[in-house]
Amino acid sequence: MSKAFTRESDGEDDDEIVLPSLPLGARNYITPAGYARLRAELFTLMDDERPKIVDIVHWAASNGDRSENGDYHYGKKRLREIDRRIRFLTQRLEIAEIVEPSQHFGNDQIFFGATVTYLENDGVERKVTIKGIDESDSSQGEVSWVSPIARTLLKARTDDVLKLVTPSGVIAIEVLHVEYPQAAGQKA
Repeated sequence: MSKAFTRESDGEDDDEIVLPSLPLGARNYITPAGYARLRAELFTLMDDERPKIVDIVHWAASNGDRSENGDYHYGKKRLREIDRRIRFLTQRLEIAEIVEPSQHFGNDQIFFGATVTYLENDGVERKVTIKGIDESDSSQGEVSWVSPIARTLLKARTDDVLKLVTPSGVIAIEVLHVEYPQAAGQKA
């Protein structure tokens, strides 16, 4: 079969960026630390990684036959991945709205950036921090502000009993404690 009629892409190299969905009309909230992390990643990709890969691809291309040149093919693939991530980060940083969680320090109502301790109806105590879509890390106990648990908790107060809809049904949760980071120079 002619190479012209074979499909080489399996969808991994598509240039289409699919952003994690935001609720319609919602903003892309992010903490200052999360914004700084994404911005640092963007500049590292643009200033360090991409130029190194471009040099490798240029060197590999100068070696002649590209059809069996692994350095060239890997380099081009890595360059597409880097460019895709740069476009993604640029788009997300453009629409980001930085929210300083410490502005709510001492408040017992739950807003973006709160660390909330709650008790499930089966006696299990959990602790989550509500963060932005692009910065939350579930392995660190962080949840996106659009997640079901965060949407249930937002605007609640200490001692409120809420109903959380889960795949296994509705469970009752009680807010035990709400805390916010303290701003530098702020007294408790």
